[in-house]
Amino acid sequence: MNNNSIHHTAIISTNSILGKNVSIGPYCIIEGDVIIGDNTKIDSHTIIKKYTTIGNNCEIFSHCVIGEIPQDKKYEGEKTNLSIGNNTVIREFCTLNRGTKESKITKIGNDCLLMAYVHVGHDCIIKNDIILANGVQLGGHVIIDDYVTLGGFTGVHQFCTLGKYCFSAISSVIVKDIPPFLIVSGNTAKPGGLNRVGLERHGMNKDRLNTLRKAYKIVYREGILLKDALEKLDTLAADSEDVALFLKFIKSSKRGIVR
Repeated sequence: MNNNSIHHTAIISTNSILGKNVSIGPYCIIEGDVIIGDNTKIDSHTIIKKYTTIGNNCEIFSHCVIGEIPQDKKYEGEKTNLSIGNNTVIREFCTLNRGTKESKITKIGNDCLLMAYVHVGHDCIIKNDIILANGVQLGGHVIIDDYVTLGGFTGVHQFCTLGKYCFSAISSVIVKDIPPFLIVSGNTAKPGGLNRVGLERHGMNKDRLNTLRKAYKIVYREGILLKDALEKLDTLAADSEDVALFLKFIKSSKRGIVR
């Protein structure tokens, strides 16, 4: 037996698939073509729209709308998906839209925390161990790499990419790509140094931090053209995986990086 706990007021399609020990609260609506993993809890008044997959050990709090169609005029009713990984927590009143025909999917990874009133737009890729604080708003096609934390009410413009371990202060407005390891703040967001506290918490030692400081200063403090800064980073990158990641991100940026 699955030992599921389903409130008698919940409406659940017979075409949905529930794992073991799933809890569905009062007045929830679960449409067809939904998959919910083991030990996942859905609180009251939450709507899970079709073509949504939710992993194991997740918790979705009340009044969320998960997997709604994109807020995109180009969307023409095509079958697209929303995927949520394992051990992810989604707090009250979050809205997560599924993909469009461009990518077919919106994806949220494992071990993420989305606090109240977060919006994740269509075609976003949110990787693992992400924290989106209250009121964070993501436009479509945003990519967020592992271990990123966005402060409350941060807004991210569509098509921006945020590198690993970066951090935004409260009410930041991000309209450019953010390289790995940085702190940004302001409207529009400007770099404010390395995310030193976050990096130390994830085990980065002083030698690695010092090397990254050198790389940061080359790009942001020496007052030289970006192409010249990248040439200088090549030398550091040869002996540092961190700098190599930093350099690769900047070279591959399509929107341009925060400066």
